[in-house]
Amino acid sequence: MAGRAQPDRLTRSGKPVGEITRGTTGINRLRRSDRWLVHDDLVRARLRESPDPLVVDLGYGASPVTTLELAQRLRRVRHDVRVVGLEIDPDRVVPGRDGVVFARGGFELAGLRPVLVRAFNVLRQYPEQAVPQAWATILDGLAPGGLLVEGTCDELGRRCAWVLLDRSGPRSLTLAWDPFTVERPSDVAERLPKALIHRNIPGEPVHELLTAADRAWARAASLAPYGPRVRWREAAKLLREDGFPIRHYRRRLRDCVLSVPWDAVAPKVSGAR
Repeated sequence: MAGRAQPDRLTRSGKPVGEITRGTTGINRLRRSDRWLVHDDLVRARLRESPDPLVVDLGYGASPVTTLELAQRLRRVRHDVRVVGLEIDPDRVVPGRDGVVFARGGFELAGLRPVLVRAFNVLRQYPEQAVPQAWATILDGLAPGGLLVEGTCDELGRRCAWVLLDRSGPRSLTLAWDPFTVERPSDVAERLPKALIHRNIPGEPVHELLTAADRAWARAASLAPYGPRVRWREAAKLLREDGFPIRHYRRRLRDCVLSVPWDAVAPKVSGAR
């Protein structure tokens, strides 16, 4: 059955690495990042090419609902994907269901070697200086060619931000938001990943990007009658014309999405990189 993990591999890693966090979650909270994962060319390629399409959802919280949703969505990419939800709090570990296994584990990934790890709303509750080591520990546990998606979202999943990493480090930053409830791009700043949330200050690249995004959004105001998605496509085009390396998505997106290479937003001063 898709999602069946190898139980013996879940018991060899010793004490989980990390700290118990609040564990808040909710139905469909991570839908925007899931949609991105399902359609991203690199993620799709790594899943399809892997001899063992194992995915770990790290820190799924008090309810496993978002892990089950992730498994259902990733099976559109590869029907035999195996999904394991890991929680450091033993009281949150639940029996497996719908082809998904749940176990105790932390940044060490319970000894598993996944091709993809999703860690959402975990590092937000850690100090900024803990981010590099947490990233390094997870990346060390990936299968060859593996990827990590680490990010944050609000309680209803309307504002989301995440970093895509491989073993070489961060590759990109993506912001995604509900077109109809977010007034301007910089409103997503409150949900920047921990590596960047304290860097949204003058002089830092991420602040420059968000400020420019708001300017482009204002310049595209004439398209507001056609809806926020049309307006954002124009704003993204204006940003690219201004020299910002905004990723161009050929397909029409349900969400407003802003994605840039990590080099475009990497912190200038010492800290998480």
